[in-house]
Amino acid sequence: MTAGAVVIGTSAGGVQALSRILPGIPADFPLPFIVVVHVPARRDNALVELFGSRCSLRVKEAEDKEPLEAGTVYFAPPDYHLLVERDGTIALSSDELVNHSRPAIDVLFETAADFFGPALTGIVLTGANHDGAAGLKAVGKGGGIAIVEDPASADVPTMPSAALDAWPLARVMDIDQIIAFLQEPAAR
Repeated sequence: MTAGAVVIGTSAGGVQALSRILPGIPADFPLPFIVVVHVPARRDNALVELFGSRCSLRVKEAEDKEPLEAGTVYFAPPDYHLLVERDGTIALSSDELVNHSRPAIDVLFETAADFFGPALTGIVLTGANHDGAAGLKAVGKGGGIAIVEDPASADVPTMPSAALDAWPLARVMDIDQIIAFLQEPAAR
């Protein structure tokens, strides 16, 4: 069981943003990363293979009832919501679409905020819908650190803008600032 976590949600343009963020995180990072990328339901999850070869962190597709481990990136499988259970394990769900998506960012962020509270960092990156806005608000209300990619520099500003509208207290950072923040010892 870990003392906290970093949750990241993204959609259009997200693979490029994550390709800049995740490879720079050291293998000894003391928290897990739990990531939702909007991917088509009928596609193999190429994200694990893509990022596994580029990252120092362990990269895997999340599995139902799996305990979270530090230094690991967990990607939501296509067509499943990814949740953090009350015992700190991962749960997968095929419940209805949320914000036209499964996996949905809001589902992950809200359940992670319930479990981790102030020990959670939530990051909403580029994307073309409003998924993640309610979830980032839940992170902020739970005392966690809420970060939004600067809409001015995001490939697609809709998702970060919606998250900022929902939680105006979020820290606004470009990708380089997000990387620097995650590499600071205080972020750990």
